[in-house]
This record gives sequence, C-alpha cells and structure tokens, in this order.
Amino acid sequence: MVNFFILFGLLYFFAYKPILKMFDERSRRIKDSVEQAEKVREEAARSDEEHRKKLEAASKEGQEAIARAMRAGDEARRRAEEEAKEQAGTLLDKARQEIQRERDESIRELQQEFADLAIVAAEKVIEKSLDKEAHRELIDKVLEESGTLKTD
Repeated sequence: MVNFFILFGLLYFFAYKPILKMFDERSRRIKDSVEQAEKVREEAARSDEEHRKKLEAASKEGQEAIARAMRAGDEARRRAEEEAKEQAGTLLDKARQEIQRERDESIRELQQEFADLAIVAAEKVIEKSLDKEAHRELIDKVLEESGTLKTD
C-alpha cells in the first residue's frame, strides 16, 4: 500500500499536473472555438439581416419605380385623350363651318340661278314691260323677303 501511495504521489507530481494542464488547454481551445463559432454565427445573422433589408429596400424601390411609371403612363394617356378630344372638336367645328359655308354658297348660287331664270321667264311673259334692271331688283327683293321668312 505504501507503494501505491508512492506511485500515486509520483503520478500526481509528474503526470497529473501535465494532464490537467493538457485538459485545461484543450478546454480553452474548445471554449475559443465555441466563441469563434458564435461570432461567426452572429456575423452570418447580421449579414443575413443586412441582405434581407437591402432586398426589401430594392423591392420597395422597384415597386415605387413601377408605380411612378404607371402614374406617368396614366398621365400620358390622359393627356393624349384630352388632345385627341380637342383635335376632334376642332375638326368637327371646322367641318361644320365648311358645311355651313358650302350650304350658304349653294343657296346663293341657287338664288342667283333662280333670279336669272325668273328674269328670263318674266321677260317672256311681260314682253319687256319693265327693263331688265328693275325686274332684277324686284326679284332680288322678293327672294330676300322669302329668305328671311325661311330662316326665321
């Protein structure tokens, strides 16, 4: 038993301290590795969060750009519609004026032809009882009166 205690003392003195030192060193390395792994995990989480925020910002910016483009397109379409309506109104007014002008011109031409025919017919009927100028004035006066009656 004395040998056992001597062996135990020698082992304690020569082996136990180096073994404890080796275990302490191994424990420290494991602890450092765990701390390093935790730092890497935190950095990865932080990096992941930054990427997520950047992705959200890019997505939001893209949606805003799409919304701006949609608004610009709607505004351009609205302006084009207004311009088209304005041009159509202008063309319609011009067409109405042209139709009215041609109508008035046709009426004047018909009145002139009618006056000329009436003069020729009256000349034949009356056989020159009135001169041509007096007869024309009489017919023009009748046509003017009939024209004001029709337009009223």
